[in-house]
Amino acid sequence: MSAALALVLSVLWPVAAHAAPAEGRAVLIGVPGLQWSDLGPEITPNLWRLAGQSAAGSLSVRAVGRVTCPYDGWLTVSAGVRSAVGYGCGLPPVPGPDGPGAAIPDYDYLYRVAGQKNAGTLGEAVHTAGECTTAVGPGAALALADRKGRVDFYAPSSATLPPDALGRCRVAAVDVDDLIRPYVTGDRLPDVEEALTPQQRATALRRADARVGAVLDALPEDATVLLAGLADHGAAPHLRVAMMRAADASGRLLGAPSTHREDITLLPDITATVLAVTGITTPPTVIGVPWQTGGSRTGGTQAVRSELVNADVAGQTIRNAGGIFFTVVAVLQVAFYVTAFLLMRRRRGLGGVRVAALALASVPVSTYLVNLLPWHHTGAPALVLAGGIAGLALLLAAVALAGPWRRSPLGPLTVVAGVTAAVLAGDLLTGTSLQLNSLMGYTAVVGARYYGLGNIPFALFATSVLLLTTSIAHRLAGRGRRTAAVAAVVVLGCSAMILGGWPGVGSDFGGVIAFVPGIAVTALLIAGRRVSIVKLGGFCVAGGITVMVIAYLDHLRPPASQTHLGRFVGQVLTGEAMEVIGRKLGAMLGTLLSPNLMPIVITAAVFLVYALLRPDTASAGVLPAAFGHSPALRAGLIGTLVSGVVGMLVNDSGAAVLSMALALGVPLVLSVGIKALRDGTAGYEEAGQEPASSSLVSRSS
Repeated sequence: MSAALALVLSVLWPVAAHAAPAEGRAVLIGVPGLQWSDLGPEITPNLWRLAGQSAAGSLSVRAVGRVTCPYDGWLTVSAGVRSAVGYGCGLPPVPGPDGPGAAIPDYDYLYRVAGQKNAGTLGEAVHTAGECTTAVGPGAALALADRKGRVDFYAPSSATLPPDALGRCRVAAVDVDDLIRPYVTGDRLPDVEEALTPQQRATALRRADARVGAVLDALPEDATVLLAGLADHGAAPHLRVAMMRAADASGRLLGAPSTHREDITLLPDITATVLAVTGITTPPTVIGVPWQTGGSRTGGTQAVRSELVNADVAGQTIRNAGGIFFTVVAVLQVAFYVTAFLLMRRRRGLGGVRVAALALASVPVSTYLVNLLPWHHTGAPALVLAGGIAGLALLLAAVALAGPWRRSPLGPLTVVAGVTAAVLAGDLLTGTSLQLNSLMGYTAVVGARYYGLGNIPFALFATSVLLLTTSIAHRLAGRGRRTAAVAAVVVLGCSAMILGGWPGVGSDFGGVIAFVPGIAVTALLIAGRRVSIVKLGGFCVAGGITVMVIAYLDHLRPPASQTHLGRFVGQVLTGEAMEVIGRKLGAMLGTLLSPNLMPIVITAAVFLVYALLRPDTASAGVLPAAFGHSPALRAGLIGTLVSGVVGMLVNDSGAAVLSMALALGVPLVLSVGIKALRDGTAGYEEAGQEPASSSLVSRSS
């Protein structure tokens, strides 16, 4: 059975062919700190010429910390996994002579103290294959050192290279540190980006370009050249340069299956690429996959440079605006609940509260829809981004309130929830271009995720799907088709859950665990059944089993085509999973102190509890009116809260999951209650129809 399923998966997820010449020669040129915005035909003529001869893409240099210093960047190439030395954040150590080669002093420190048990993986793999290594510069020595810290041939810089030195071995690396060295003070990068003036950076770029040109002139003609800007140069992370000069690579984009992007690669991918080019077996601990050339570029080197620079601009804008955006969202949410509470107690302004509720609920999906506009190509990307989100949110709220569906209390909720669910589902099916570089998604600059369903998008996807399915169930139950109503929740909910968790599509581990109990609770309540703590625990276990089955099937695929789900199974088998779980648990607990997320959770939760306990004084009966009009909506909101709480506990984003579920779900429910109360339809399936069955409420209480 496992083999059959693996065969099916191999058909569904074909492994891209990585054409690498057998017995090829790979030379890695590392230029820490190099960005695409640095390149130009005048300041960097050698790099510019190489870009025209190569496949080109962006390199996400995220290692372990927020920024990646040269030491950590080179160490990650050595290990094939994201790595950090654990002290300082500066240049790699200078190796000492060891015959024609060199040895890194106190290399055992990486194992004994820093806990970097994978250090030396690349060099050891080369030596195990009977091949030798040539390193030029300290970073190159660190990247190619074996587990004893040794490289076979070493030169301190390209200026001291003997003739034909780069042709001695099939694996070579060169550290061009002229650009990064002026930034490093002691063992640290600066706390600001502006450590050098533009003139000083231009001077450092010219020196680095001259060094690269000398290396290129000394290379054998058959060498595959990998050039990487494999470190940050200050306090802010950036996308860096990635180039590969090889047969048939010129004029193409450069990406990797690890990111599911044709123009973005990762640091550990460099390790896998060097081994693939030379035909050396890749150790199973290497999490990277070989670089892969994608579609042909159009417009020449200048055009692709502009696109890759704009990609960094988009990522930087999102990273810089994220804190401000979520602060604004938190303030608006808290202000909304306080204002709604005061107005509802006085039974005044309910129409305005309803409009505000729908506008707030329209903001999340607008953060994705705005990526249909070229906001990052403008002269003021942050302002255009903010204006686009606000405009789209108001437009969606107006549509929700203006169509023929406005006559039904559930109509506007169905529109907003339906658009949110459809946008996220469509994004998953088309490569998640809307979640990338979005304020409620992720960015390659930060490097936490590159594709699939992020944690905040999961919260919005689960909430919108559950509310949309309960709206459908409401109509079916109102026609006496309760079984069909339950089936609608289960079928649509499970379809969305599989889409969100499927490797290569949503690839969301924690989302599956949280989605399953939300679907089950909603379906049971609509069916009029009780939900006990024991049942709830069983649903959570079922979610865990479901995602582990999906992850195991992913693990059966070849390592190069596995996602992080399949690699997690491998970590479970090797005993490394506890370290991953501990890191994610720490991140989750850290979110509980977030000044942007927790106010949303606390305010929304207090409002809900008080409004339910004191409906007449707290909300003018709005929530009871919503649930009286549609008992299915009550089930959907409870299911949403279950998914949000479980999602908070099993995802490293923690409170972000629950806060965004509440930010979308509660305002939409309030909009239903206000309309039902004003129309006098509370307790009826639809105006003019029979009262809703009270058994649904009583038996599920």
